[in-house]
Amino acid sequence: MNNISESSQWQALKALADQQRQQPIHQLFSENPKRFEQLSFRQGELLVDFSKQHFQRDTLEQLIALAEQCELPNWIRQLFEGAEVNHTENRPALHTALRLPEGKECWLEGKNISIDVQQNLQRMDDLVHMIHSGQWRGCSGEAIDTVVNIGVGGSDLGPLMACNALAETPARDDSGRLAQQAAIDVHFVSSMDGSQLADLLKVLNPMRTLFVIASKSFTTIDTMANAATAKEWLNQNANCSETALVARHFIAVSSKPEKMLAWGIPKQNQLEFWEWTGGRYSMWSAIGLLIALKLGMSAFKTMLAGAHSMDEHFRQAPLEENIPALLALTGIWNINFLNIGAHAILPYDGRLKNLPAYLEQLEMESNGKSVNRQGETVDYNTCPILWGEIGTNAQHAFYQLLHQGTEAVMCDFIVAAKRYGPDASQELRHQHQLNLANCFAQSRILALGDSVLEDAQSAPAHKRYQGNQPCTTIMLNELSPFTFGQLIAMYEHKVFVQSVIWGINPFDQWGVELGKQVATNLLGQLDGHETDNLDASTAGLIQAINQ
Repeated sequence: MNNISESSQWQALKALADQQRQQPIHQLFSENPKRFEQLSFRQGELLVDFSKQHFQRDTLEQLIALAEQCELPNWIRQLFEGAEVNHTENRPALHTALRLPEGKECWLEGKNISIDVQQNLQRMDDLVHMIHSGQWRGCSGEAIDTVVNIGVGGSDLGPLMACNALAETPARDDSGRLAQQAAIDVHFVSSMDGSQLADLLKVLNPMRTLFVIASKSFTTIDTMANAATAKEWLNQNANCSETALVARHFIAVSSKPEKMLAWGIPKQNQLEFWEWTGGRYSMWSAIGLLIALKLGMSAFKTMLAGAHSMDEHFRQAPLEENIPALLALTGIWNINFLNIGAHAILPYDGRLKNLPAYLEQLEMESNGKSVNRQGETVDYNTCPILWGEIGTNAQHAFYQLLHQGTEAVMCDFIVAAKRYGPDASQELRHQHQLNLANCFAQSRILALGDSVLEDAQSAPAHKRYQGNQPCTTIMLNELSPFTFGQLIAMYEHKVFVQSVIWGINPFDQWGVELGKQVATNLLGQLDGHETDNLDASTAGLIQAINQ
């Protein structure tokens, strides 16, 4: 539907929001003690609790009616069947095919692409085995013990997040056996200015270091500049030809085999992914090579299985029970009907420290759009500003604003119910209990305000807590490769559902492309010559660096 904001269902939801604002969240709990039972949902080991949101069950029913008016079930079918849902680039978005179990088929243009996916996984498996077993050796004959991922955006954020989130997982091979050599150090380099790489190169042994160049286009300037610096460093420290050096110290992952070859990467060192995989949805592909190197192929495939279980839930569950759809519709309610433009991601688990940055890209690069699929400027809000931090750290940083500021903010609390095993110290187990208590307490106060306190009415104004910050709690039974896969796939599908409601394309990023183009054009003007065509500010800044 082109003008969703003019639809009768949209108008009905606006009227409902006007009514709902009159009832604070704490009153909704007083009136309905069964809110948790009615507004929490499970998928395997994942529990999502919407009961601290500023709505009632009938609000969800109205939001589901809006989704049906937008033909959401049909869009879900098209996504999984390989329709060109990325209409500006004439591509499907088949990241779900990357997580299909072996033997399952996915057809695109008359070809079962699952065969290519499984072959690529086998190539990954072979490379991981060679590196773990010490068979992959640098040009001096020494075994590789350090791998550096050179990438940015989707080629960096997802693998970095997964490696940190699942670092406690013992590295196992595809058969489930402990890897022969699990002590592979992995590092990630993304910054264009070279500072990350420069610091790293000071401490690495060039003869035992392998670089993975991860770039879908193999032209991303940030990535290729870092790769060139890494090659120069190796050339300065290796006593072998550049051809041999690249063959022993570089692997590349890209959808452009001809560009990998032109850079010097031999075919046996190339891993492929495809145009139908968007960069920010690519950690499930060979872009996730460092995940497999860090955790082993067994854990990598378990992560894929967790994501696939969420795919199946999203594809098959009715909207009334469909967790990604309900998560998305909750956001639609907050953004478009309660006029909330900020979203805090608050993982109460230090292992998920990179989740906020990952979701910043996933959500804001996907749905940070103001033009719909018909090329028209929309007259409603789309993606909110999203940010976050480990919850207990955030309590000492920006929670003051959440509790007593003037901005309405919707919050996602993410936590694992179980953390340390029986062999852990009593103090560590106690720390997890402290963490859970803080997570539940903060979401309670943000949603319910000081109604949770006795004699709150008599407190001075500067000690009052209004509440009414809508909160969703996402609880994993424990953080594992499987539940991690579930969690990330849930957010991916949430983003897709919101794009359908807003009528926008979540799989392109033309705003990003423009920045690259302008920067490339500007590079040749940094010497201070020929700045007449620039605005006064940019010309003045260039003159300042040349003084």
